[in-house]
Amino acid sequence: MLVRKLYDCEEFVAGDSTLLRELFHPDKQAIDLRYSLAHAIVPVGETSTPHSLTTSEVYYILSGRGEMHIGDETQMVEPGDAVYIPPDAKQFIRNTGSEPLVFICIVDPAWRKEDETVY
Repeated sequence: MLVRKLYDCEEFVAGDSTLLRELFHPDKQAIDLRYSLAHAIVPVGETSTPHSLTTSEVYYILSGRGEMHIGDETQMVEPGDAVYIPPDAKQFIRNTGSEPLVFICIVDPAWRKEDETVY
């Protein structure tokens, strides 16, 4: 059994400027997993950098409120919302609330730097 504690995972600033902790990544653990799973934070008043991935992505909002931008679409998101981001879609998320915007990111297939374009 593999159990990862969030705060045992190193926090770093991702290419899109979110604060990220990777929980599972098949290149970093000896696990048979197709996707990667990360915990992300966008601080109050901040916005992630517009970017796209060649892979699909799902955000699941845990806390805070924000404005999700995918292509030409914009929608408000809040805890309990799951957002599907299709491959090659330009996207970013803006924290519009009064607390950090916290969400889980699932990237399938697993995130790789060469699959990401930051604008």
